[in-house]
Amino acid sequence: MPTDDPRAPVPADVAATLTCAEPQAGRASVRRFGLTVVEGPATGATWQSATDRCSIGSHRSNHCIVDDPTVSRFHCEIAVDEAGARVRDLKSRNGTVLDGVSVLEAFLRAGSLLRLGKTVIRFDLGAEVNRLPLASEPRFGSLTGVSAPMRATFALLARAAESSATVLLEGETGTGKSQAARSVHREGARADGPFVVVDCGAIHGNLLESELFGHEKGAFTGATERRIGAFEEASGGTLFLDEIGELPLDLQPKLLRALEAREVRRVGSNTHRPVDVRLIAATNRDLRTEVNLGKFRADLYFRLAVVTIRMPPLRQRPEDIPALVDEILASLHASPAQVEPLRDPAFLARLRHAVWAGNVRELRNYLERCVVLGPGQPEPEGGEAGGDGFVVDPAAPYAAERVRALADFERRYFAGLLRLHDGKVARAADAAGIDRAYLYRLLRRHRIEP
Repeated sequence: MPTDDPRAPVPADVAATLTCAEPQAGRASVRRFGLTVVEGPATGATWQSATDRCSIGSHRSNHCIVDDPTVSRFHCEIAVDEAGARVRDLKSRNGTVLDGVSVLEAFLRAGSLLRLGKTVIRFDLGAEVNRLPLASEPRFGSLTGVSAPMRATFALLARAAESSATVLLEGETGTGKSQAARSVHREGARADGPFVVVDCGAIHGNLLESELFGHEKGAFTGATERRIGAFEEASGGTLFLDEIGELPLDLQPKLLRALEAREVRRVGSNTHRPVDVRLIAATNRDLRTEVNLGKFRADLYFRLAVVTIRMPPLRQRPEDIPALVDEILASLHASPAQVEPLRDPAFLARLRHAVWAGNVRELRNYLERCVVLGPGQPEPEGGEAGGDGFVVDPAAPYAAERVRALADFERRYFAGLLRLHDGKVARAADAAGIDRAYLYRLLRRHRIEP
């Protein structure tokens, strides 16, 4: 019987939201979703999605602002892709509870209830879609991709290149953040200026201040000469701060001041020197989570996240692998005899279904190995594997790795299941003991073609 109770249970067969590409129209269609507060101080408040992501929290910079003292500044995020809609807790103070279960990351369905502190929010699917712009060309600078996620990213990068705004690039290791930063520089108004890179994770904290701001002779033991820092070196161009999440807390206010005042003071000097730089930062961490944990200053995060662009992982764009293979092989200057077997359709299909925890960087390393040793190399694992072949990446956050590991298991299991049954979905579903319609849904989720 129908009910008007917003907290009524939802049938289990209600599908999650999906995205689909419309390459001819230059758009990606994303099923619109809405949020309604059904319990708590803001009861009755509603919010409708405009993109494929929604951050929820008490701070005014969130898409969905919840005025509740028990809700963290950055509490959780909802993201939509072809696998469905997922909610991810951002290490909030009171946690995220989905349909009565405390979660770190989980899929949503229409009617799901999220409890954030004293607030309960209902997730609803709309009948309409949002149309996200796609780049007309399958590349931006040195980045390549025909998939909707990458072409949507290219459109954002192109808009960022047209401005002088600070850009924060987020994404897993190996997704091309450095390439994206360099491409934004080359496509922008500062292309003729210097492009200076500082890896915040590779330089000891005591030396990083000097690396960024420079030092005077005698400023510290070993400072035998004056040295200009990266800010001064990049003046008139772009300063790229890689792994910005590794920046020590005691240096963060100094970086913030340099960005806001557009001037720096060398270590050991009392003189402030003006600088003219465009800043691009990159991180494989979620800085909002770091803010919640007290490891990153909120004011610096807001100054960096003027334009935030997330680089898609390779598992979300397997259709890009053939083009990436062509590009990588061309850069390796391999002989035709070495390259030909690596363009075989069966080999490319194997690459599409492999697990790439290291993303494009790992794909490149694997192809280099195949060029040298031949295409019969063991399937890439992308992380540490135990004796049972289960792959994990211990450097990744637990919640994200748990979701990824489950997705990797499903992708491998169902790809192998279809091969075992010659692509016959009905036969494969019977053998696996699951409903055929459900199997079709899982195959679409993981982009596995029968």
